[in-house]
Amino acid sequence: MHVLPQLRKLEQKYDDILTVVGVHSAKFNAEKSSENVREAVRRYGIRHPVVNDADFEIWKSYATRAWPTLMFLDPTGKVIGRHEGEFPFGALDQVLAEMIEEHEPLGNFVPGKLDLIPETQPEIQLSFPGKVTADAERETLVISDSNHRRLIISDLDGKVEAVIGNGESPLADSEQPGVYSERTFDQPLFDNPQGVVIDGETLYVADAGTHTIVKIGLVGGTAETIAGTGTQSMYRHQGGDALTMPLNSPYDLSLHEGVLYVAMAGFHQLWSMNLAESTVSPFAGDGGEDIHDDLKSNARLAQPCGVEVSNNAVFFIDSETSALRVSAIADEGRVVTLVGKGLFDFGDVDAVGKDALFQHPQGLAVSKDVIYIADSYNNKIKSLAIGSLQVSTVAGSGIVGDIDGFSTIAQFSEPAGVAVAGNRVYVADTNNHKIKIMELDTKEVYMLDLTGL
Repeated sequence: MHVLPQLRKLEQKYDDILTVVGVHSAKFNAEKSSENVREAVRRYGIRHPVVNDADFEIWKSYATRAWPTLMFLDPTGKVIGRHEGEFPFGALDQVLAEMIEEHEPLGNFVPGKLDLIPETQPEIQLSFPGKVTADAERETLVISDSNHRRLIISDLDGKVEAVIGNGESPLADSEQPGVYSERTFDQPLFDNPQGVVIDGETLYVADAGTHTIVKIGLVGGTAETIAGTGTQSMYRHQGGDALTMPLNSPYDLSLHEGVLYVAMAGFHQLWSMNLAESTVSPFAGDGGEDIHDDLKSNARLAQPCGVEVSNNAVFFIDSETSALRVSAIADEGRVVTLVGKGLFDFGDVDAVGKDALFQHPQGLAVSKDVIYIADSYNNKIKSLAIGSLQVSTVAGSGIVGDIDGFSTIAQFSEPAGVAVAGNRVYVADTNNHKIKIMELDTKEVYMLDLTGL
C-alpha cells in the first residue's frame, strides 16, 4: 500500500503510454482470497488491473524475492529492469523517460488508455472505517470514515454530533498539497484518516493518505496540519521541526504527557512528537523490517499500525509480523515482544504469550489490565491479559461475514480498529463498512446505528 501513491503519479504522467499491472502474491492466507483482493482494490482506490497470483506462478516466473518488487518491461516484452522495495517517484520517472526516448522513434508504442471499468460500491453510510476512538468520560465516539475522507463524531450510542471534512482530499490543492492551516470542517481535510486521539476539546488525527498529523479544534471548528509536508518520505531520517519533516504512513496515535506517539507504518518505526516544541523524531526501531527485540534504537519493527500508551508503557501492533509488542517510555528502555515470532509466523491460536498466533492484526485498545486486539485477517477480536499474557478470542467465529448475535457466532470482515468505553468494545468492522459493538456483560455483538448522518 505504501507504493501506491508513487504508482499513481506515474500513471497520471504517462497515462497514454504506461500500463501498470498489479500482481498480488499473498503472504497471508487471508490475502489469497480473490474477494479479499477485490475489497483491497476498492479500499485503496486502485485504477489498474490486479492479478491474484495465489499460487505464486507469476512470482516464480520472474524470480521475485521480495514485496514489493517492480518489473519493467519494454514494449517488446523484454525485462529491462527491476526494483525491490519502496521507491521514489523521480527514479522511476527517469527510467520511463529513457525507455520512451529509445522506443518511441522505433514506433514500438501504441498510445492509448486501457478501457477499464473500476470497482465500485453503492452509496453507504461509512466506507472502510479504519479506526474508532472512544472517550467514556465525555461519552464521545470518533469514527475514522477513512474512504469518505472524514471523521464522524457521535455519542456512545451513535447520535451524530459533527462531521469533520467534506470528503475531498487536500492533496488536490494547487499550492502545498496536503498541508494547510485555519481550515473549517466543511473543507478538504483528510485523504485517509486513521488513528485519532481525543484530548479534551482537541483531536489529533493520523492521516495516512497525506502523511501528516492534523490538529482539530472542536470549539472553534478549525483544523490545521501540525506535522508532515504532505509528501511521502522514501527515506528514513532523524526528525526535526515537525512541519519540515516528511513522514511515511502515520497510522495511529496515542498521547501521554504532551507527547504524541505515532505508529509510523511506512518507516517500520514508532515516532514521537513533542507538542510543545513542535518536533518529531524516531522513538523506537532502526527502520529495518523485522521482529527483533533490543534497546529501542536497535530494535526492528514491521509496519506498526496501532499504538497506545498505558502505565508508562507503549503497546503497539506490528502488522507484518502479526505481533503485539511493548516499549518502555524511558530513553534506555527496550522493545519486548509479547505475541509474535517472525515475519512469516502467523495463524489463529489462543494460548499464552509467544505460543499464541495472530494474523495481520491492525489495532489495539488497552483497558485496565486487558489489551483488546483487532485480529484483522482472522476476522476476530482477541484479548491479552497483561499479567498472564493469556490470549483469548473475545468475539468472532473466524468466518468472513456480517452476522450479529452472541460473540462466538458473530462475524466480521477484516476489523482494523478497536476501542473500549465502559462495558462496551467498539469495533471498526472495516470491510463491512460498519461500527460494531460488543457488550462485555452479555457478549452480544450488534451494529452501531448512526443517527443524524
